[in-house]
Amino acid sequence: MWNDRIALLLEERKKHEEAGGQARIRRQKARGKMTATERIEYLLDEGSFQELNALRSTDLSASPIGSRGSFPGDGVLCGWGTIDGRSVCVAADDFTVIGGTMGAVHARKITALQDLALRRRVPIIFLNDSGGARIEEGINSLTGYGEMFRRHVKSSGVIPQICAILGPCSGGACYSPALSDFIFCVRDSSNLFITGPDVVESVLGRRPELEELGGAEMHAQKSGVAHLLYDDEKSCLSGIRTLLSFLPASCFENPPEIGSQSGKEAKEGIREREREIDLEEKVERESTGLGNGRAVSQPDRLPDRKESSLSLRKRLLSIVPDNPRQTYDMHSLIREILDPLPCFEIQEAFARNVIILFGVLDGQVIGVVANNPAVMGGSLDVDASDKIARFVRFCDSFHIPLLTLVDVPAFLPGTEQEQKGIIRHGAKILYAFSEASVPRISLIVRKAYGGAYIAMDSKPLGSDFVYAWPIAEIAVMGPDGAVRILHRKELQASEDKAALEASFRKEYEEIFLNPDIARDQGYVDDVILPEETRERLIASFAFLGSDPAPGFRHGNIPL
Repeated sequence: MWNDRIALLLEERKKHEEAGGQARIRRQKARGKMTATERIEYLLDEGSFQELNALRSTDLSASPIGSRGSFPGDGVLCGWGTIDGRSVCVAADDFTVIGGTMGAVHARKITALQDLALRRRVPIIFLNDSGGARIEEGINSLTGYGEMFRRHVKSSGVIPQICAILGPCSGGACYSPALSDFIFCVRDSSNLFITGPDVVESVLGRRPELEELGGAEMHAQKSGVAHLLYDDEKSCLSGIRTLLSFLPASCFENPPEIGSQSGKEAKEGIREREREIDLEEKVERESTGLGNGRAVSQPDRLPDRKESSLSLRKRLLSIVPDNPRQTYDMHSLIREILDPLPCFEIQEAFARNVIILFGVLDGQVIGVVANNPAVMGGSLDVDASDKIARFVRFCDSFHIPLLTLVDVPAFLPGTEQEQKGIIRHGAKILYAFSEASVPRISLIVRKAYGGAYIAMDSKPLGSDFVYAWPIAEIAVMGPDGAVRILHRKELQASEDKAALEASFRKEYEEIFLNPDIARDQGYVDDVILPEETRERLIASFAFLGSDPAPGFRHGNIPL
């Protein structure tokens, strides 16, 4: 009896390990794709994966449509393991087994894993590579999707949910990734669409290309569905590991500390800066008084960026032009402010007029929201509003402090934006920031006009601290529009309209285009010198501290 049962179990395990057979595995690799097992092994720490419900399967022998028999594993591998020593749950579709299609057992394996991840409060990762609903099982396969969707929502804001699209994903299956927090895609491999090319052709009379309909680059650049885009699967899986290094395991923890000031990489960067300090600049700094009143680093940390204030100021001023009409890339300023460690940017190719990313400031993980004047002047449109709002809500769900860098001229005007609903989309930013209870600090770098100023985490929305650089322009609108509205009659009656308009413009700039009124009214806590920025932010976030009792705040609804 023992020998018979052991032999049977070993036979079933062998069949499960063979997946769909060598022929199907070769076809999978010919497409440049890894197998489900290889993906899990590459993603997780070596030897850490423990499979759950490995041999559970559906017997399709009696199916009214075809006769396929039974397949151990049922087209999905589920289990748990570790990433950098931290526990995670993983579900990976196996396209070599029944095309990775969703049936009743397939769904129950995944939902059991979802329940486990939520119960144990650990992140869950989905590696999607599926032909969709299993037609032979009819409504049972559709029911499986519904059960998954409900659990996605139940887990939203409680544990990080990450999905990688590593093959086809169509129909109702698309909504599982959409209900996750982050979607990773691979060029020339990932495809997401609600209706496939055949259906589109039958309805519209034109067959679209896969990339046009649901390709990875399209979703990364146009729809915004894909948050991260990679050239190959290994890079994609490595990206998931990197993202998780910035996140807590659940909403019941604060974000992990990433050793920057005390870390080797940061130490080396600081030492290199120390070696580059010029003695003459030190003398000049002391003689000019630069750096007086700057925050002092904590004694148990290395001194922050040992560099003369004059040198730092020159570099920052070279990044941000004082001419409000001149563009620059906000990424350069972000790199100067944060620790010398890699950042993790989200939706980099979508709504590029704003930037959202995870970074590290003095060893603390923070979320950064910033306008990017290099694209559309940094104005807020429909897509940028959605991009910011969902990121802010994610950070608030998982207790990640927020830094907002402001250089915004307006909500993008025009008929197209109004017809797309800029009013309701822009309101999402207002809602997200107003709702957020994590530490929030804003820095007005240059322009901050109108409703867009309010939306970018202003004091009225509840920002804990708002700082401004001396060149900050905080006003209802820019000088051109303001002068033409305020002095319309005088300009119409003038014989020298250009000269009079220039005079009115100069007057408006002197009165309004500075941070003084906002500072005097308490809407700006302090006007700071550029070289004081990093240490002031470090001191401010340290004062605000982390959540003393982290817990559930709200879900992260798709926007």
